[in-house]
Amino acid sequence: MLVLAFDTATPAVTAALHDGARVLAESTVVDARRHGELLVPTIEKVLDEAGASLRDVTAIVAGSGPGPYTGLRVGLMTAQALSTAVGAPAYGICSLDAVAYGSGLATEFLAATDARRKEVFWARYADARTRLEGPFVDKPADVPRTGALPVVGAGAALYPAVLGESDAPPYPYGGFMAALAAERLAAGLPMEEPRPIYLRRPDAVIPKPPKKVTA
Repeated sequence: MLVLAFDTATPAVTAALHDGARVLAESTVVDARRHGELLVPTIEKVLDEAGASLRDVTAIVAGSGPGPYTGLRVGLMTAQALSTAVGAPAYGICSLDAVAYGSGLATEFLAATDARRKEVFWARYADARTRLEGPFVDKPADVPRTGALPVVGAGAALYPAVLGESDAPPYPYGGFMAALAAERLAAGLPMEEPRPIYLRRPDAVIPKPPKKVTA
């Protein structure tokens, strides 16, 4: 098994390679405006550091969000293109699942990432591997925290006064996503197709036709 995983659903452009037992290589660059420019070099760096080629990869996994429209599509389209090129299957994993997995928590909690517009994407988990509900998008004050559940992820870092402080990793780092994917594949669990999780419409809209000018 050789799993290549990457995520572009947050400001972190991140990738990792996992051999079924451990993360062989991982690289992350935090830059919300350069997903398209940075992803392929990041993947190439990970493969080079692990001494592997793309032809060695047996599974390709991309974060399926939720996340901003443009950045999210960069990762998912790259996964599908690489899958076509090398013949390895492509899968998607909810990016919040990778954030949750990276927390290592064994009791109930929430994972939240930045949704912009002063909102967060969030989901509720029973433990680091088990999502109970979500993902959703809400303003931080509207996120239900029954029993003041802890919140992990960049959402907590952005709104600590509302969601509480957290020292858990803020992003769905490639190493977490690769390890989670390797676990699920080894266990024979069903994997999702690499399709984006959109919780609201994109900011861009189709321009309206120009107004007619009459003499």
